[in-house]
Amino acid sequence: MNVIIRNAKVIDENSTFHNQTVSLKIKNGTIEAIAASIKEESGYKEIEISGLHVSQGWFDSSVSLGEPGFEDREIIKNGLEVAAKSGFTGIALQPNTFPVLDNQSQINFVKQKATNAVTDLFPIGALTKNSEATDLAELFDMKNAGAIAFGDYNKSISNANLLKIALQYVQDFDGLVIAFCQNQNLKGNGVANEGITSTRLGLKGIPSLAEELDVARNLFLLEYTGGKMHIPTVSTAKSVALIKEAKAKGLNVTCSVAVHHLTVTDEKLESFDSRYKVAPPLRTEIDRKALIKGILNNTIDCITSDHNPIDIEQKKMEFDMAKSGTIGLESAFGALNTVLPIEVIIKKLTAAKALFQIENQSIEIGNKANLTFFTTDNNWHFTKENILSKSKNSAFLGQKMKGKVVGVYNNKTLILA
Repeated sequence: MNVIIRNAKVIDENSTFHNQTVSLKIKNGTIEAIAASIKEESGYKEIEISGLHVSQGWFDSSVSLGEPGFEDREIIKNGLEVAAKSGFTGIALQPNTFPVLDNQSQINFVKQKATNAVTDLFPIGALTKNSEATDLAELFDMKNAGAIAFGDYNKSISNANLLKIALQYVQDFDGLVIAFCQNQNLKGNGVANEGITSTRLGLKGIPSLAEELDVARNLFLLEYTGGKMHIPTVSTAKSVALIKEAKAKGLNVTCSVAVHHLTVTDEKLESFDSRYKVAPPLRTEIDRKALIKGILNNTIDCITSDHNPIDIEQKKMEFDMAKSGTIGLESAFGALNTVLPIEVIIKKLTAAKALFQIENQSIEIGNKANLTFFTTDNNWHFTKENILSKSKNSAFLGQKMKGKVVGVYNNKTLILA
């Protein structure tokens, strides 16, 4: 599809047009012209919206979709359409399917399911067989099949030696280990952040130490082995401090934070609504501010929606028994735009491409058009009507939003939200 975008402000620190309002001409998937004005031309679809912005296409480093095995939660086809209408031209797919994505054939299956989609799908292979933390999965074969990293979604590796071996092994093919941090012994039967709110509500607590102890241990292992490690969805002030210290030492460690940890705290648990049950749990306002600071000083490398659709049977039940997780693609940008500057948001929504060694082209003439279009000023509230996912377990219902996604252009195709 050929497109002309009129009067859009470019937000791309790597572009010579950064912070300039320009028009873009896209032909056969390539940016053919960028100028103050571009003349009308037959065969081109035109987009002109007041307050329009354009950036490199956003990338989400943690998305669960269910298929194969949990199609009642979400299927790949619809999940990728949701991602596109939410502004994401690429997602990293978590391996928490049934069967788990722990071998070459499973990686090939999900990639085949994503053929011809506007949003690119990049699978994460399970680090251990069936994500059971007993034996390493077929990491090298999955890498050759297209896996961009290896990790067991929301499961920590209690066996330190197994994680050490994984970090050493993947160095032979420049692999990346994703190490979720939550000590199961310290977590126990906890369901909410251990603190004033959980005590008042009578909910079993998960101490911050459960995350921080694993962060510290895993960083020690990384220092011993070398290699690359990504710590997903950090949620406490101390975790941020530990990672900042490790980076100062020169360790090759990166980390992400989930949108809900930047915008929501454990005070939301007052209603015992299981939509707010996530892993790691919602933390305190002190932690939330520390995460914001970690974003601003670049200790935290990227932001993820940590989109995790859950079927109603496992969500609409007692808080203690409900499954952890929230959908987040549709609400990601609008929620972030209430707490962070727009340039920081775009930087952190595109940074994960470099971490996962995915091609990332700036907005320049002659480059591939992989773009997200959005506005920044309009205020609104997130409701059920805004949910495009098959599952409806959103922690953002009723929350104030700012700015909206207009659409994306990728793989020679335009999709409008």
